[in-house]
Amino acid sequence: MSSFEIESWRKTRPTEKSVPMGLIHFYIGGDDRQHLEQAEERLQSTGESEALVEVDLNTLELVTPPECGPLSDCHLRVYLRPEDRRGQFHLVGHRASDGSLIYTNALLIDSLM
Repeated sequence: MSSFEIESWRKTRPTEKSVPMGLIHFYIGGDDRQHLEQAEERLQSTGESEALVEVDLNTLELVTPPECGPLSDCHLRVYLRPEDRRGQFHLVGHRASDGSLIYTNALLIDSLM
């Protein structure tokens, strides 16, 4: 089980630059970790470029920066680093107040305890 505080970003429109929003806190445990590992294995074997993993907001223990507020949806986006094909993931969602894209920096799936 792993708990993270990681930099988050907001993007209001696809053509705009991302704006830093501060730290997001979340927890990856049991089923979520297993789903990330399964997604990594699937990408390595199929050649797909990415996968979205559904998460349970009740177990994610998500705490967003004050300026963000709640998210209307949330997924973990999994993709492979090109240099070594190791799986990375980051949290992706949309701010409930205006639909802005919210995401975090990426983490290696291997870093999960």
